Amino acid sequence: MVNPLSEGELELVGRMPWSSNGTYLVRCTLDDAVSAAVYKPGRGERQLWDFPEGIYRREVAAYLLSEMLGWGVVPDTVVREDAPLGPGSVQHFVEADFSEHHFTLVEQEENHDRLRVICAFDVVANNADRKSGHCLLGVDGTIWAIDNALCFHRQPKLRTVIWEFAGEPVPAGVLADLDALEDKLPGELEPWLSGAELEALRRRTRRFVDGACFPVPDPDTYHYPWPLV
Repeated sequence: MVNPLSEGELELVGRMPWSSNGTYLVRCTLDDAVSAAVYKPGRGERQLWDFPEGIYRREVAAYLLSEMLGWGVVPDTVVREDAPLGPGSVQHFVEADFSEHHFTLVEQEENHDRLRVICAFDVVANNADRKSGHCLLGVDGTIWAIDNALCFHRQPKLRTVIWEFAGEPVPAGVLADLDALEDKLPGELEPWLSGAELEALRRRTRRFVDGACFPVPDPDTYHYPWPLV
């Protein structure tokens, strides 16, 4: 099946508010199919001292990791070289209740299983910027994890708002998926991450599986993102 994100014509609709980097809403049109997507061009990125240029590529790596694990927590994401403002990531726009975010969602126990999966994803992806507003409640009831560009650093960088499960055992099904990941690496991740980053991903996953518990924040490190939401 042809993916409108990959093959459709992209039309800029407008800039997304409250984004630190250039982020745009685009319309994807392929034949009679029209859908909305979020476009992050490389040229709109602010240079970071600890991440290389082209962090939009990590958005794609995060989507692929989610798919390799079979978790489906990251919306469909591709890189488009022919996008209106130059190469960048294009991610399916999640129609969501934007009054909801992690801090509201975690108040409902029925959301905890999905949030545990997102928490586990962030641990192995080494997410340095999991804000509360990066957890979206879709109109279909699915909780999605967006804004995953600051992942996959070789050094420990985990900064997240999801600490409610710290010290708890990781669910058996999540551990089984993580254990199976080792045989799938590097897979489709190879074009998007360096060899050192892939090896760090492998090591993080193995430590997480062997420990079998969600991490507890180190009191001597800064383990929350800013702003929190």
